[in-house]
Amino acid sequence: MIDVEANPSGAVEIALTLFGNDILRLSYSYLKRREDAEDIVQDTLIRFMQSKICFETEEQMKAWLLQVAVNLCKDYLKSASYKKQTSLPDGFDIAAEEQPASEDESEVLQGMMSLPEKYRSVLHLYYYEEYTTKEIAGILNKKEATVRSLLKRGREKLAEKLGRMKDGSSYKNLEKGV
Repeated sequence: MIDVEANPSGAVEIALTLFGNDILRLSYSYLKRREDAEDIVQDTLIRFMQSKICFETEEQMKAWLLQVAVNLCKDYLKSASYKKQTSLPDGFDIAAEEQPASEDESEVLQGMMSLPEKYRSVLHLYYYEEYTTKEIAGILNKKEATVRSLLKRGREKLAEKLGRMKDGSSYKNLEKGV
């Protein structure tokens, strides 16, 4: 059991150690900027410290943290400060320079980042965080059928972006998470 009220700094340290990277990746999938994603991680942990909630399991805590991060990302995307930002020129990708990845991983990540947010978040939670569609529905406050539909459409759109729909085999691999 993790009691945030009894030991806020210890609970934040546990949350950051166990789930900091998960929150960062999810936030990055929404915001597409590492600096903004790091701000969301900090804001999420501040909300966590202020919550004074007692969690029974680490999975319950992770789901709560990710849901808060999703809500903060959505709020940030609606904010005036986000709308005033200037975009970098096309072809300039800081994330690709910071973290060298294999060609296939880079291609899939770029394809996924170019998808609309509603598909990106569902795909991220399903494939990277390994949540079930039921758990994703709870995190995103959507119906499970909606999550399954978004997951299916997101896979199709990603496969189209990757140009691998010709023979159908890559789409099947994408469904399996390959």
